[in-house]
Amino acid sequence: MKATPLSNCERRFLLRAIEERKRLDGRQCYDYRNVRISFGVDYGCCIVELGKTRVLAQVSCELVPPKANRPTEGILFFNLELSPMAAPGFEPGRQTELLVRVNRLIERCLRNSKCIDTESLCVVAGEKVWQIRLDLHLLNHDGNIVDAASIAGIVALCHFRRPDVSVQGEEVTVYTPEERDPVPLSIHHMPICVSFAFFQQGTYLLVDPSEREERVMDGVLVIAMNKHQEICTIQSSGGIMLVKDQVLRCSKITAVKVAEMTELIQKALENDQKARKEGGKFGFAESIPNQKITAFKMESAAVDTNNVEEQAEEIITKADPPAEVFTNPILHTPGTAQIGEGIENSWGELEESEREEVVEEEDESEAAGFEDQKMETEETITVEKTKNETIVVSDSEEEEVVILEPQEPPKRTRTQTSSKQEKTSKKTFNKRRRKKRAT
Repeated sequence: MKATPLSNCERRFLLRAIEERKRLDGRQCYDYRNVRISFGVDYGCCIVELGKTRVLAQVSCELVPPKANRPTEGILFFNLELSPMAAPGFEPGRQTELLVRVNRLIERCLRNSKCIDTESLCVVAGEKVWQIRLDLHLLNHDGNIVDAASIAGIVALCHFRRPDVSVQGEEVTVYTPEERDPVPLSIHHMPICVSFAFFQQGTYLLVDPSEREERVMDGVLVIAMNKHQEICTIQSSGGIMLVKDQVLRCSKITAVKVAEMTELIQKALENDQKARKEGGKFGFAESIPNQKITAFKMESAAVDTNNVEEQAEEIITKADPPAEVFTNPILHTPGTAQIGEGIENSWGELEESEREEVVEEEDESEAAGFEDQKMETEETITVEKTKNETIVVSDSEEEEVVILEPQEPPKRTRTQTSSKQEKTSKKTFNKRRRKKRAT
């Protein structure tokens, strides 16, 4: 994780505050931040908030073959994910030193402490066992990821229910939640991690360090313990040398904090189970109106409303008088109205040049229509065919008038005309027609 480095001024300020036994959020040196636990609709899903640090835990299971060296024990798998959504310094898909360290610590706290009875997860020895998978997602990073992840992990495991199974010979039947009630995991104890931050080579000690306090600390000590005051795991990092008295002092503080945390977890599990039996609101649907998931709830600020009227009158008297305002609309032209000052509307009026252009366009269109009509009348050829009348073909006044005398009306007797005569008559007619068109 590549966090933004603190300036020297900020570093000196934080160290000076720690020397004076003061913290930025107003806590005492051995105080924990507020812990909130929210459950999902499905079993094994929960969100733990440690101050502004949020961790989402989800437990799932499946039937798999057991390990060769442990044929009668189930399998536990843990996975922690640090996404850029939690902090800009986290890179997706990269195994950072912080991720590896926290993941190993969670495994030692939950697996090596034997808090879960793995033999109860065996279905058929050497053939099928339950594999329990715990996925932890960091939603927001504000310091002390280890404690928040350990609380979320043990709460999700206690809340989880696996499907019930039955074995008849070699056949294994897995029942749905509607057929049979799911079975909870067999958990012996609840180990919880508590982190201690040391400053100035162990001179000063803080419980549950925040993100800014983690940047200036010299080392950290993590102790995992259950309510029976049994130490499950212990880890020190940062290159500081701790004496026996400091470790014993931290273990005593851990016993008190773990007892308080265990009581809080049991109470949250009982409330969720009670709500599910009664059929009321449970899971994230209950916590949404309280803004526990979507956004942090801001504390209400007190507002003094005693002298509101006096203050308002004072502001009005001291304020400048308003500018002149036209209350009535100004009528510039008939049919238009305008409020305030502005340019008069001359949309309905046309200038003289525009009127002349419109008149010219109308005259040109009329003249063009008259010329077209004249040309059509001139180009028309009137051909009148009657029995005793002549056919006049004319296209203009300047051309010669050609009078064609019709032949005598044919008699009822059929007359045969030669093809040569028909061709010559067509040629003469076509020549005259081309001559007229050329003129």
